[in-house]
Amino acid sequence: MNKIMARFFVSAIVVALSVFCSTPAFAQAPDAKEKPPMYSYVGNWSIPRAQWGDMEKEYAAEQKILDKALASGAIVGYGTDLNLVHTLDGGTHDDWYSAMSMAALLNVLDQFYKSGTPTSPVLTNATKHWDGIYVSRHYNWHAGSWKDAYTHLSIYRLKADAPEGALETLSRNLIVPLLEKMLADGAIHEYEIDTEAIHTEAPGMFGIVYVAANAEGLDKVNEAITESLKSNPLFGPAFSAATDSSAHRDFLMRSVATYK
Repeated sequence: MNKIMARFFVSAIVVALSVFCSTPAFAQAPDAKEKPPMYSYVGNWSIPRAQWGDMEKEYAAEQKILDKALASGAIVGYGTDLNLVHTLDGGTHDDWYSAMSMAALLNVLDQFYKSGTPTSPVLTNATKHWDGIYVSRHYNWHAGSWKDAYTHLSIYRLKADAPEGALETLSRNLIVPLLEKMLADGAIHEYEIDTEAIHTEAPGMFGIVYVAANAEGLDKVNEAITESLKSNPLFGPAFSAATDSSAHRDFLMRSVATYK
């Protein structure tokens, strides 16, 4: 990209964000600034349907370790997800937990290995398995435990020529204010914007995650996005200018989650 195009690209984002942020309803939220890094470990599994009940028993066994870690302050949250929209090569289940340091995250992982969890029958019979370690500097949640919530994950990738700090700009001015409003309204229980802490994918990938209180919460978030696009017509172009639309993927899960 030549210098003229680069300047135009940056200017387009700056203009779009300045117009967007001038709208009082979506001014930068108090929690929009970067927070201390939160790390999350996610184990993804493809489990044969006949063994889904065994996976629930496996989660119950793992919960003893996670409850102890939560009580001690080693982790700040944990949960499990059942994929609702299956793909040919995708997983069926995942389990995760979050901590405020990489050391705390790995110390809990070590407890799982010492307990023999990775070699339990249902996990060794998985047809596919992969892990991810992510870091977030934009997140918030309500303390509590929820069953039958819905987790929505959207994966995006920054364009190779996106300006430095593009994700931070989008997070502070577009994504976080909307999700903070949904959190305050009770439509969602938690949100985070994740990037890989351990890169198993090409750099530039990020995920927007939120845990909806119920199915109606999903509708409320979608309505809020639609309304923001109408009231702030440069919202969409600003986001599109920084991201590669061909890499966009969505995931929807039924979730059990606990946050301290």
